[in-house]
Amino acid sequence: MSSKIKVLQVIPKLGFGGAETGCYDLAHYLYEQNCKSYIATSGGELLKYVDKKKVKIIKLPVHSKNPILILLNSIILTLIILFLNINIVHARSRAPAWSCLIATKLTFRKLVTTFHGTYNFSTNIKKFYNSVMVRSDLLIAGSNFIFSHINENYLKFLNSKKKFLVIFRGINIEYFDQENLKKNSVSKLRTLWQIEDNSKVILLPGRLTSWKGQELFIEAINKFKNLNSDVNFTAVILGNDQGRTVYKKKLERLVEQYNLTNDFRFIENCEYMPAAYMLADIVISSSIEPEAFGRVSVEAQSMKKPIIASNIGGSNETIIDNKTGILFESGNVESLSKKINEIINLDTLTLELMGKEGRKNVINRFNIEKMCLNTYSEYKKLFN
Repeated sequence: MSSKIKVLQVIPKLGFGGAETGCYDLAHYLYEQNCKSYIATSGGELLKYVDKKKVKIIKLPVHSKNPILILLNSIILTLIILFLNINIVHARSRAPAWSCLIATKLTFRKLVTTFHGTYNFSTNIKKFYNSVMVRSDLLIAGSNFIFSHINENYLKFLNSKKKFLVIFRGINIEYFDQENLKKNSVSKLRTLWQIEDNSKVILLPGRLTSWKGQELFIEAINKFKNLNSDVNFTAVILGNDQGRTVYKKKLERLVEQYNLTNDFRFIENCEYMPAAYMLADIVISSSIEPEAFGRVSVEAQSMKKPIIASNIGGSNETIIDNKTGILFESGNVESLSKKINEIINLDTLTLELMGKEGRKNVINRFNIEKMCLNTYSEYKKLFN
């Protein structure tokens, strides 16, 4: 029976974020399980890596929040579901979820949603808009933190007869593995980013947005340098501004204000992240708002790199403090600066042990095979 399952995942754009890579990985996994796998999306950089023989791509403007386009998308999705005989529709964001909800109601198909973030709401209208994510036949939370958030904020929209569970997001542990690095990729990246061979690299990956804590990071680095004037280091902020040019300029001015221009690199993107992690001596996740999962923390652990992350949200679940990584007090510059100083001064043996424990933690709990298998198992239950 499983060979007959046809799954359509719907996501606004197929970029390099956590939700997008999860969608990508699951789509290819489904093909390996003899399922028909489809993705409806408006585009994205990750599209060029999709194996078109395994996963069929349907281009639709599902990124739009325009009510007219949402309605139009629902009509088109209805036709697609009927034409391709789709059994399960999996929506991964709010705007397309509304289109999917309408389409699955009209076609009597099963709807799955994954609640990928906390989704801000300042009014009842916004909360109602967000609530589409809990109106499915199967609701998946990517972490225990998100599970609790949904129960606390969307209880009145939840249907007790529908299934609601946690499936931890996962990463490709073979891709994020020191042993499988592309030859010369790290040295090439060091040259490209103009980093000296003897410089300690402190890496902060993540798109440029204020809640990711780039300002906090810069201030913490300034404090760290004042305490360690003899340490040769390079701080790397790796992420695209996604049109937030004013925010990027603000960060650049802050770096200039602290006379840290020679110590910082602003890198827009890196297509091969394992090399970036391998180049780093310390990886930072300085979010000032809770991460739904905290992909950076998991990827860094998988690469056996010391990770310092805010003690809020998903990081509390993905990191075992002082064993697989270090947690600092969220929003506290002094705390982050001290933790960076601690890691810099750790001996090689301790760092190696932390790296091994981090890798083991990810293999046991956050590998992509486990996430895909658990999701596929739930699909089969819905289908049957």
